[in-house]
Amino acid sequence: MNIYLQELRAYRRFTIIWTVSLVGLVLLYLSMYPAIGKDAESFIKVLEGYPKEVREALGMHLESITSLLGFYSFTFTMITLFGAIQAMIIGTGIVSKEVRERTADFLMTKPVSRTRIMTEKLLAAASTIVFTNVIFLTTASIMANTVKTTEFDGGVFFMMTVTLFFVQLMFLAMGVMLSVILPKMKSVLPISLGVVFGFFAIAAFGATSGDEPMRYLTPLKYFDTAYIMKNGQFETPFVVTGVLVVATAITISYFVYKKKNIHAV
Repeated sequence: MNIYLQELRAYRRFTIIWTVSLVGLVLLYLSMYPAIGKDAESFIKVLEGYPKEVREALGMHLESITSLLGFYSFTFTMITLFGAIQAMIIGTGIVSKEVRERTADFLMTKPVSRTRIMTEKLLAAASTIVFTNVIFLTTASIMANTVKTTEFDGGVFFMMTVTLFFVQLMFLAMGVMLSVILPKMKSVLPISLGVVFGFFAIAAFGATSGDEPMRYLTPLKYFDTAYIMKNGQFETPFVVTGVLVVATAITISYFVYKKKNIHAV
């Protein structure tokens, strides 16, 4: 029994739906850019009517928002949020579903170790995320070059886009950790939404308060697209923190899963 291929088949429809949703979102956002670029002054005046706190929470930077990269940076807040939800649902569900669907006993009777089970499930989950990001990056790049009114830095655009993958990896790892720590999940959706929106609330509060250390509390703020656009690089302290988050969550997942009493009912 190839657990990796089985998991890919199980999440095939889910992955396609979320990939199409994220692609549709970026197509919708970028299709608006030509109209905004032509009437930049009016667009900025509209945004100036929003409270500063709201603009900070949503990542609106008036000095750059009428450029393609600036507008993409603004829209990427919502794209990342939806991507985080996708990754969190996969992470919380890929292990806990064995208990919910009462297949844990069947899986455990097979001549495979728990380490291998966890490894193949993680690889399958990561593969779905990679698939989503490859399609998303390709589509976003084509659309950006289609709607551009002036040339933009393709390298910076690529760096901004791949942050979606890094954020999803963190939420995937945290989701897997929760799935093995919590005794039983009847439904992964409420937990996934609660965790992601909880981190989004922290990110919004940190942005409006200007509290820089609060960024370390939410993976949604580890990759600031405005900073990437301005400096052409990632922020090393947050990259290191992100790596530690993933490594810690995965390590805990393996440790708990190997020791955990798993029941099918």
